[in-house]
Amino acid sequence: MRQAAKPVLAFPRRRGIAVAAPENMSMMLGFPRRQTALAMLGLAGSASGAAAQAAYPSRQVRVIVPFAPGGTTDIIARILAGHLQERLGQPFVVDNRPGAGATLGSQMAAEAAADGYTLLISNSASHGVGPALYRNIRYNPLEDFTHIVLFATTPQVLVSDPNWRGVGSVADLVRVGRTASGGLNVATAGVGSTGHMMALRFGLEAGIQMNPVPYRGSGPALADIMGGNVGFMFDSLASSIEHVRSGRLRALAVIDPERSAFLPDVPTLAEAGFPGLVSYSWFGLSGPRGLPAPVVALLNREIRAILQLPDVQERYRRLTAGAPDTTPEEYAEFMRRELAVWAEVVRATGATLD
Repeated sequence: MRQAAKPVLAFPRRRGIAVAAPENMSMMLGFPRRQTALAMLGLAGSASGAAAQAAYPSRQVRVIVPFAPGGTTDIIARILAGHLQERLGQPFVVDNRPGAGATLGSQMAAEAAADGYTLLISNSASHGVGPALYRNIRYNPLEDFTHIVLFATTPQVLVSDPNWRGVGSVADLVRVGRTASGGLNVATAGVGSTGHMMALRFGLEAGIQMNPVPYRGSGPALADIMGGNVGFMFDSLASSIEHVRSGRLRALAVIDPERSAFLPDVPTLAEAGFPGLVSYSWFGLSGPRGLPAPVVALLNREIRAILQLPDVQERYRRLTAGAPDTTPEEYAEFMRRELAVWAEVVRATGATLD
């Protein structure tokens, strides 16, 4: 396969999504550079901010994670929930509600009371891929939610069982796939997940029949790969990297325009002959439509401050995650662009689900 020039970064793009290095994330996603979230703390002096702090939260807050425990969404959600609990003085309890490519948990959040006591980790599956993929989805990703803040992005990686069919590179995977009767089974973090759609798009480009095997999150899927039950998957680098470092998984390619500083010896998918297939996972905090403005302002301000804490930045670094600095309005606009990107991917692959 012929190597092509690196794709130009743009939103939306017809061939995939490009991601910046963590330290440049806000600029690359189209958000203005800011000093830090600490500047936003000045808003706490306003009457509405003080009232929000006094009145909310006064009891336990449920944070719905629409994936199983152990994956990137769950890991990052628990980091932020722990700090919110410390800062705001009430429990922020993670409630894992996996299923249907993260749309089941998202539907629960959309139907909850708009009082700030049920929140959702919105993500690239539930609010990017899913609305384009599912024909009968029961929520509008923009109109049925209040979007609070985009708090993490992480690139994807193609990983495999190190002992699977002698595959040690993307070229090996293509060779095996093109000669396999009935195609190849590929694990996914769920029907409609970003990895699911990347597998279909890769199969279309490589001339391989892909048979997605959905799991209830990255954690169970990775466990089955490491157990030898399925060969490979497209996953977020954050949830796979420690298994790659330990040798329990093999990284075949990073799905990013540039090689990762965390896996410098692993080629990009573009280097392996598939330019334009670029993707990443993203995660934000949302709530039901109509959340009170003081609650939104408080949560946005607190999370942006949390993202500046040294221990959080170090944990993000270990997870290979970037930390965008966004207002609620910027997150909603970012999501609008992502929906357009994934609608094009679904159109190109012909994938739809009831």
